[in-house]
Amino acid sequence: MLSTFGGLETVRRGMTAQQQALYVTGHNIANANTPGYSRQRVNFVQTPPYPYPSQNRPVIPGQIGTGVEGGTVQRMREEFLDVQYRGENMKYGYWNMRSDALKKMEEIMNEPSDEGLAKTLDRFWQSLQDLAVNPSNSGARSVVRQRGIAVTETFHYLSSSLKSIQNDLKNEIDVTVQAINSLATQLNNLNQQIGETEVHGYLPNDLYDERNRLLDELSQYVNMKVTPVSSGGSALKIAEGRFTVELVDKTSGATIGTLVDAKNSTVQKFDVQYKDNVKKEGPVVSFSLGNQTVNSFMNLKENGKIGALLYSYGYSEDGGATESGLYPDMLNNLNAMAKAFADEFNKIHSTGWSIHEIQTGQKLSSNNFFTYDPSDVAGTLGIHSNIVGSLDNIAASFAGFGISPWGTFDGNVNSSGPYNRIRLELEFDHINNRFDYKVFDENSSLITSGHTVDTSESSLKSTLESLFNANTVEFMAQFTTLKQGDKWTFEFEKNKQIVGQIGDGSNAQALAEVKNTTMSIAGSTTTIQNFYESVIGQMAVNAQEAERLANNSDTLRQSVDERRQSVSSVSLDEEMTNMIKFQHAYNASARMITMIDQMLDKIINNMGVVGR
Repeated sequence: MLSTFGGLETVRRGMTAQQQALYVTGHNIANANTPGYSRQRVNFVQTPPYPYPSQNRPVIPGQIGTGVEGGTVQRMREEFLDVQYRGENMKYGYWNMRSDALKKMEEIMNEPSDEGLAKTLDRFWQSLQDLAVNPSNSGARSVVRQRGIAVTETFHYLSSSLKSIQNDLKNEIDVTVQAINSLATQLNNLNQQIGETEVHGYLPNDLYDERNRLLDELSQYVNMKVTPVSSGGSALKIAEGRFTVELVDKTSGATIGTLVDAKNSTVQKFDVQYKDNVKKEGPVVSFSLGNQTVNSFMNLKENGKIGALLYSYGYSEDGGATESGLYPDMLNNLNAMAKAFADEFNKIHSTGWSIHEIQTGQKLSSNNFFTYDPSDVAGTLGIHSNIVGSLDNIAASFAGFGISPWGTFDGNVNSSGPYNRIRLELEFDHINNRFDYKVFDENSSLITSGHTVDTSESSLKSTLESLFNANTVEFMAQFTTLKQGDKWTFEFEKNKQIVGQIGDGSNAQALAEVKNTTMSIAGSTTTIQNFYESVIGQMAVNAQEAERLANNSDTLRQSVDERRQSVSSVSLDEEMTNMIKFQHAYNASARMITMIDQMLDKIINNMGVVGR
């Protein structure tokens, strides 16, 4: 038989449970605008009915309920949506960072525009066309020099600006590494607090929320895998446990290393190593997790924001011998383009004749137009001091043979004649710095041979090398009589008709044609203009693709987050409904106590008083 006061305990439990639910509802309302907060609910559980199944149980028609209790306070969260969100957040972190790096590069290159390199080169080519028409005009020569300076300054600006952004990327890498390690440390601390709470049978929901918020933030930096580890002790089955966080190769899915070890409550610090790790200069050659070093950048390819930063800044797979990446590739292309441009232009310019050379009849020791440091061509490209010093040193005129050395050299015919026709072969000897000559008759029989012209003087030697290029030059001559013992003379004289006139602009025209000259640039055979257009075109395509993928991943990320918020976020309308519902239940339980009190009062105070 039920106890007289048993009903009071039943409704007391009801009041306590509804009161607990009201407190949780108030907690939800208070945190409606707290980032990362997940709404909570009380899991009501029926208390065991009366009587308990036993041998001495009272005989009553069935079991009677004894009320309710708040079993656990559980947060509303769907793990699958969390995993989806972090995956999309990682992709967004990668493509957004890459898109940002490419946008900055596009702003620097500034193509097409009137201030870009392409337009600057076009003005330079046009100035050479104008000089070809009027090569003796000092104004035209001045424009060529100034346009050349503009070209070098544009290369300098592009190179220095790209390096500046690259340095900013390196600083951002360092900041990101610190952020990753800070988040890992916070996660490890939360793991310890959660473990200490769960072993006593509690659910630390607010700690769970904070941990999930940190994991969401970490997911934008790296691709990771989260594995729960039981806290043991009296932990509930629905307890989430401590989390081990591992970095994962996005391509293969293999584990790179452990960032947060829940079992041992340790953090493996993430770090990157540069070619010069003391000064933190040069490309990234490896990264590490604690004592584990990974030398392959491919493990972090498309791996969150850190992967995009390393790709944009520059990395090396061979210890720094070669450098790859977004900004290194653009700098390499600029250097290759500047070198090919300067070399081809200098080659044509050195074969021409300046006003000064025509007037003196002597070639300058160096007749280059551009100079540069091979280690940084685009950053050091400049105008030769001869050109800066005098406009007369611009080689606008052309000579078919480059230079005419002068002097008279004798030889003897040592074979019987007479000969009416001979063939003379003149060959420049690079090793001994002299001319070797051979004379043949009309039947190609050797008449005589010998050596002429000491060319040990360096400028004359280089000129002759350019002139003859180690090939033989043949001359034919006819005589009335030529017999053994006769002498012949080989004579070179200064001849201004050969070296050209000041008014000759043919070399300026040849310099202007460098624009359309096919040459080898960065492993491809193309023209300066076509190469630059392909570089800019590829940059634009990459930027467009990165922006598109960043937008796509952001859209998916927001979509998943909306679904996640529909499960986890606090709805004030819903909480107000719950508050009224729990309040009514609480009031009903209180009314039930009043009713039982009246029943007991009737029994205690009013029964057995008949006839008094």
